[in-house]
Amino acid sequence: MLTALVFLPAAVAALLLCLPRRTPRALFLTAWTATAAAELVLTVVVWAGFRTDGGMQYEMRARWIPSAGVGYHVGVDGLSLPLVALTCVLFLACALYAARERRRVREFAALFLFLQTTCVGLFVALDLILFFVFFDLSIVGMYAVIAGWGHRGAARSALQFFLYTFIGSLALLLGFIGLYLAADPHTFDLTELTAADPLAGRTTYGALVLLAIAVGLAVKTPTVPFHTWLPPAHTDAPAAGSAILAGVLLKMGTYGFLRIALPVLPGAWRDFALVFVVVGVVSVLYGALVALAQTDLKRMIAYTSVTHMGYIVLAVGAAGAVAGPDDAVRLAVNGAVFQMVSHGLLTGALFLLAGVLYERGRTYRTAAYSGIAARAPVFAALTGVAAFASLGLPGFSGFIAEFQILTGSLGPRPVATGLAVLGILLTAGLFLRALQQILLGPLRLPTAAPGADRPFPDLRRHEGLAIVPLLALGVVLGLTPRFVLDVVEPASRTLLELLAR
Repeated sequence: MLTALVFLPAAVAALLLCLPRRTPRALFLTAWTATAAAELVLTVVVWAGFRTDGGMQYEMRARWIPSAGVGYHVGVDGLSLPLVALTCVLFLACALYAARERRRVREFAALFLFLQTTCVGLFVALDLILFFVFFDLSIVGMYAVIAGWGHRGAARSALQFFLYTFIGSLALLLGFIGLYLAADPHTFDLTELTAADPLAGRTTYGALVLLAIAVGLAVKTPTVPFHTWLPPAHTDAPAAGSAILAGVLLKMGTYGFLRIALPVLPGAWRDFALVFVVVGVVSVLYGALVALAQTDLKRMIAYTSVTHMGYIVLAVGAAGAVAGPDDAVRLAVNGAVFQMVSHGLLTGALFLLAGVLYERGRTYRTAAYSGIAARAPVFAALTGVAAFASLGLPGFSGFIAEFQILTGSLGPRPVATGLAVLGILLTAGLFLRALQQILLGPLRLPTAAPGADRPFPDLRRHEGLAIVPLLALGVVLGLTPRFVLDVVEPASRTLLELLAR
């Protein structure tokens, strides 16, 4: 089942590339959308058969490079299944959003299908080299999307994105090799490494391996000071590319902390947990403050992603401060996973809405717009919902995530958690200012005088089909989070037990 889920999009992408360019664009878009929908159906089937108390499930093993201790090993648990579901939802939304795409549609659809394989594959990988392969291939796919379909200056932003994240992946590979050499017998299998705890009692060696892995994951997340590739990449990427970059690819870093760093390196993580707490708080405050100074809507949303990822790093850092499966700290881990899902849905919707704005006005400058609510009330309403949900208003998934993170982190790290609360206030201020500037007041559109009668159509059908379900899921998770938390909580308990060894 998981193998089909991983490789179906890549297989369809290969078939699309075999078709001649003169094939009607509707065929490529239909195939892309149908594949993304089939992936979501398969994910629902996997979720329906998932036992909340069953640990790792749907496992499959196959020999790959046995002489090097590398195998094809996949499976899902409560940490990975919600992220697989998020991935499939977002890729389907992007397929629907791209219904009017006309530039090299065959290659565009094939690239997104290839990216979907890399993202789903990473979240189900239970071998470090398999994880690394999907991690690296996602960089290649997103580089091609930004460079090939981005805005002016996209080539430079794509190169910066590639170099930063590729260097991070090399650090990650060094860390994986360090774990392989420490294990006896040598292996890259995650479940075997987790059970063996190969670096127990090896303080210096464990610190170096954790440093390599943490740098690689921090670049991908990204946290301060490894975040500088993110704003230009988002600004110049197409809207669908930004939605996938923020909604899915950033989660590869935070998921790596939960899947690899905490359970495989428990002693080193406990020793250096305070460092991650500090990095998380700095990312929260820095991201919010810099976002507050932005005049470009897409850059502002990009910096809020640094803030939201900072909350996750704070939570996993706080988990290392308690030597045992403490119930309060388990809330922080639950909140970290929930925040990944919530941020993916809400920020994905925000980037698609920013793409709608750009398609009408050809600029992201907030000062170029005013009074849009009168001309496009549906767009304005959905933008307002997305902004309030992202700042953590009760009733939305963002509130559930941040509440759990702050509640679970307050006991072990009260000062850091108190500072992180300021991030919510700053985020509220920057979103409210942007909404007031763009949606309210007299009508002003780019290159038009105030009140000029320039067309600004409201949300189109394909845009609504992409954006509305993302926001609806944000509301559903905010009101009834239990069906996700029931999956996450047993895995969080197991993770904390491994961390306390």
